[in-house]
Amino acid sequence: MIKPITQREREREREMSHAGEEGKDGVEEENKAAWLLGVKTLRIQPYNLPPLDPHGVKVRMKAVGICGSDVHHFKHMRCGNFIVKKPMVIGHECAGIVEEIGSEVKSLQVGDRVALEPGISCRQCQLCKDGRYNLCRQMKFFGSPPNNGALANLVLKALHFVGWLFSESVLQNRKLFSVVHPENLCFKLPDNVSLEEGAMCEPLSVGVHACRRAKVSPLTRVLIVGAGPIGLVTMLAARAFGAPKIVIVDIDDRRLSFAEGLGADETIQVSADIQDVCEEVVKIQNVMGANVDLSFDCVGFSKTMSVALKATRAGGRVCLVGMGQSEMTIPLTPAAAREVDIVGIFRYTNTWPLCIEFMESGKIDVKPLITHRFEFRQEQVEEAFETSARGGNAIKVMFSL
Repeated sequence: MIKPITQREREREREMSHAGEEGKDGVEEENKAAWLLGVKTLRIQPYNLPPLDPHGVKVRMKAVGICGSDVHHFKHMRCGNFIVKKPMVIGHECAGIVEEIGSEVKSLQVGDRVALEPGISCRQCQLCKDGRYNLCRQMKFFGSPPNNGALANLVLKALHFVGWLFSESVLQNRKLFSVVHPENLCFKLPDNVSLEEGAMCEPLSVGVHACRRAKVSPLTRVLIVGAGPIGLVTMLAARAFGAPKIVIVDIDDRRLSFAEGLGADETIQVSADIQDVCEEVVKIQNVMGANVDLSFDCVGFSKTMSVALKATRAGGRVCLVGMGQSEMTIPLTPAAAREVDIVGIFRYTNTWPLCIEFMESGKIDVKPLITHRFEFRQEQVEEAFETSARGGNAIKVMFSL
C-alpha cells in the first residue's frame, strides 16, 4: 500500500521550496559548513561553493543523516583505512530540492525533490566499465578522506563538485544549505516519498547491495548478525527481496526489540564472548526451524563472523557487511570444507532507483528508523554527533534543514 506524505511533511517541503526563490536580487551570500577539525571537534566555518557546470545541479540540502562512518571519523579521525589528516566536511546521506541546473541538464528542473548518490567514479577504469564503480580507485566519495568535501573542487570530465555536511548560505536572515552535484547522481523522488526518506536511500543502498551480492530470494532463510542501523536496513531489504524467514541476533535487547517492531520473525540476544559461539549457533538453528541458507554479518568482528560461518548450512553463503575489524581470527577451514561461500560488499552500485521503488510501493518503510532529529546550529550539530556516537536508543540521527 502506498503511503502518502503527511501534511506536516508537505508543509515543511512547501516552505523549503519558497526559500529557493530568494537570492536572485544580487545579495551576496556567506557560505558555511560544519568542519571536522579534530577528535570530537566540529565547527561551523565559512567556505565557498564552486560555479555550476553545464551538467551540474545545485541542490538545496533539506535532510542529512549521520552514518556510522561519520561517527568513526568524529570519534577517531579515521574509519578503517580512511584517515582524516586535515580539516574535513563529513556527511553523505542526503536529499534536497533542485534550485539551479546547468545548461545541459535535461532530466531535472528547478523545484524537483531529489536524493543524491554521493560517490563520483572515474567512469574510465575497467572496474567502472564492468559496472563495479563502487570499487573505482579514483572514487571521489564525499566526506571520506582524503576528499575534503566542502572546499575541494572535485573535477571529473570538466565538472566541479562540492561535498557536504550542510553548506549554509545566510541570505536575508534565511538559511539555505546547498551543494553542487552531477545530474546523473541526483534521483527524483516520487510525491509519496519524503526528503528524509530520500536521504535514507544511502544506508538502505548498503542493504540492497548486500542482498543482491548474496542472492536473496523467496527461498532464502536469512540470519542477520547485528541489529544496528545497517543490520536493520539489511533486514528490510531482505524482506523486500522475498526472504521468508529472518532471524536477527544482537547483544543489545533494545535493538532487538526495535528489530521485532520492524518485522523480524525471531530475535536472539547473544553475548560478546567468543566462547559462547557454539551454544548460540544451536539456539539460532533451533529458532530458525530449518537450515540457515544465508548469514549477513553486519558487525564485522571475529565473534560475529564466527557465528555467521558456523550457523550457515553446508553449501550456504555468508555476506560480510560490517567493517568492525580489519583482521579477524575465524574458523575458515571448517567453513571451506562445508563449501560455505563468503562474499563481501563495499558501499553499493546502481541502487537508488530500486530503493526509491521499494519506498514508493510501500515494500520498505524507513521512517521508523529515524529516531532523532536536529537543526543546523553549532550546539545542535555537536549534540547530534554525540547522540549518534552514544548509540543507545538512537538508530538514525537526521538533520532537518
